Amino acid sequence: MSLHFSSLGSGSKGNGTLVASRDYCVLVDCGFSIKETELRMRRLGMSPDELSAIVVTHEHGDHLSGVAPLARKYRLPVYLTPGTLRARNIGKLPELRLIEGYQPFVCGDIEAIPVAVPHDARESAQFVFRSRGISLGLLTDLGTVTPHVEAQFGGCDGLVLEANHDQQMLASGPYPPSLKRRVGGAYGHLNNQQAAGFLQRTNCEQLQHLVVAHISEKNNTVALAREALSDATEQVVNSIFACQQQGFNWLQVEKN
Repeated sequence: MSLHFSSLGSGSKGNGTLVASRDYCVLVDCGFSIKETELRMRRLGMSPDELSAIVVTHEHGDHLSGVAPLARKYRLPVYLTPGTLRARNIGKLPELRLIEGYQPFVCGDIEAIPVAVPHDARESAQFVFRSRGISLGLLTDLGTVTPHVEAQFGGCDGLVLEANHDQQMLASGPYPPSLKRRVGGAYGHLNNQQAAGFLQRTNCEQLQHLVVAHISEKNNTVALAREALSDATEQVVNSIFACQQQGFNWLQVEKN
């Protein structure tokens, strides 16, 4: 019994994460064109016609821009919150499935638990996926780690966690002041120290894989993120750092 997960890419230029059981596969977000999505999935040994559904976290373009075109071409159901649907006109969908009140839903043998997070979006959600006693958390695009978030994502077997920016690099970087305040604010993105603090406060004992993701190409480096999270990553069997261009290859989370 296992869950597999991989990434088409992670960062402000486009995001997409695959979560697969033996018989079902969902794509969480799609911030790429159809052609680019097909290319990146082919690199991972898959085609969009093998997908069971698309799950959307929020309406920002690097997560949503490719969702409707891909869904229309491959006749895929799309799960998203009512707030995300209202926030942006994404066009006609072949099958719309609303996530009402952050209630869990199932896609085959994969259960998805939506988790409300503080982010500058209409009704943003991150997700814990469960299948046959295995849990995988996808936690990016939030400015604050709340007690609710900690409770929902504690004890996962696999975790994708944002470490978006280094505070000093953001402060001295090229972004205008308003964007710096947004990114570094309570509804923006987690910095390296916030990600490290979350891991220190959370039960990581059963983590088989930790993927550090959504690392800014302008306001962070893998070296800085690695240094900030070193105490936590040393406790995990496998820790990797996802990138914008390559994402990360398939990882398998198994029942201990």
